[in-house]
Amino acid sequence: MTEATPSVADTPLPASGYAALEDERLVRVTGPGTRDFLHGQFSQSLDEVTDSHSPRAAACTPKGRAYCLTRLVRDGEDVLLSLPTEIADDIQQQLGKYLMLFRGTSMSAEPDARMIGLFGLELARQLSPEADTALTSPGATVAVGRHRLIRSEDTAEGLARFEWWQLGPLSDQQSAALTGAVATTPANWRASEIAAGVARLSATSQAAYVPQMLNWQHLGGIHFKKGCYTGQEVVARMHYLGQLKKSLFRLRAGHCPEPAQPGTAILAGDRSVGEVVNAITNTEAVTEVLAVIRHDADTEALTLGEGGPALTPLPLPYTVTERSPDT
Repeated sequence: MTEATPSVADTPLPASGYAALEDERLVRVTGPGTRDFLHGQFSQSLDEVTDSHSPRAAACTPKGRAYCLTRLVRDGEDVLLSLPTEIADDIQQQLGKYLMLFRGTSMSAEPDARMIGLFGLELARQLSPEADTALTSPGATVAVGRHRLIRSEDTAEGLARFEWWQLGPLSDQQSAALTGAVATTPANWRASEIAAGVARLSATSQAAYVPQMLNWQHLGGIHFKKGCYTGQEVVARMHYLGQLKKSLFRLRAGHCPEPAQPGTAILAGDRSVGEVVNAITNTEAVTEVLAVIRHDADTEALTLGEGGPALTPLPLPYTVTERSPDT
């Protein structure tokens, strides 16, 4: 399998190594209106986006539905975003409707940039001696020359994960570190994202969910005191009035006759109680999914689609406090 064909994940996931994520586009926002533009469109406070902290964020429709899940990374006065290549053009088009109000400010794909997912501490330590001391919590960031090394969420099983945002040529030392490491597949990184409870939007799920339904508040992606942004009223109402009735679950299915697709129904008997957001199958023909499911569903009696395999709940590395105690 090559890195360009993310289909089946290894089991267990690699404890060390890296995956070049060619399905991510890094975008730069630059110009005098950068802060005000992003502050008015994303669920994150731009005051939280610093040289040492790169938080997650969501951009929403006026109805509060997330069409973009990303991370915001500081680069001087500019801010970088990561966008799934599949929907990047659509996201940039939607954001562009608001960007045109900020003269002299632009948004474009960053040339010669790429994102690499790192498994374990070993390679992160080689890329930065600060990995152990400065990168202890999700979003923590260090600059390594022009590049950024960012701590991502560990998996529920405790696998440490990092993101390497490469912004141009590597130094000899950095190149040697990557060359000497184990190259693995994007499928393994996507499997680790599922194991860490981090949703990824696709054309199917784009603008389908309020960010809290994707557990974005538990990943530090929503700042509830920052003030207005597009969709903020809906997001805030759901938070302060306790109206969240469904959220993101991690589940495992046995052998599936064909790969699970985003949007596949999650059934409790003949009742649809949710749908798949992300799915990956491993080399043991076991499928893991992230699915948005109603809190009142019996999670012990779920199946993947009509006539599909039974689903077993798996732990997330964080607690979803909005669920009722018996979920």
